[in-house]
Amino acid sequence: MQAQAPVVIVTQPACNVPQASNWQTGLCDCFSDCGVCICGSFCFPCLCCQVAADMNECCLCGASVAMRTLFRSRYGIPGSICGDSLIVYCCPTCSLCQIKRDINRRRAMNAF
Repeated sequence: MQAQAPVVIVTQPACNVPQASNWQTGLCDCFSDCGVCICGSFCFPCLCCQVAADMNECCLCGASVAMRTLFRSRYGIPGSICGDSLIVYCCPTCSLCQIKRDINRRRAMNAF
């Protein structure tokens, strides 16, 4: 029997790293989409479920730090988990509305 030579990997396979981008709207840009803002203000759980459904996640995760971090990392938006935590805990409605506005705009650009 002849022993086979070990396989040596000299380059790593490329991974799908999202291109860097930014949020489509600011955290407090409620007037850029009043419908989202009204939904977030008066029916927060409904907006949570809409965002979670858009992201193919569990409805209970819509307003979580994990959802904001997932969205950021999926679209290459700069930030940190610490920053996400502060935003979600200080202003959950603004955070969720920003995510939904971003989803809507990316969908309109066929980038979602």
